[in-house]
Amino acid sequence: MSCYDLCPPKADLCPPRTSVAVPQPIAESCNELCARQCPDSTAFIQPPPVVVTFPGPILSSFPQ
Repeated sequence: MSCYDLCPPKADLCPPRTSVAVPQPIAESCNELCARQCPDSTAFIQPPPVVVTFPGPILSSFPQ
């Protein structure tokens, strides 16, 4: 079973039904905890490109 199938099928988790009269749940489910340990994952995060603008020389003329 792969890690993406986190829970086994309901038939594996829920006990079989008995002939004892009990209130029926609205949904077909059971309250068993389902947890599975998966191997570690690795993610590479790259920063987005950044544009930096350096000011050029400031040209001005002063009348003498």
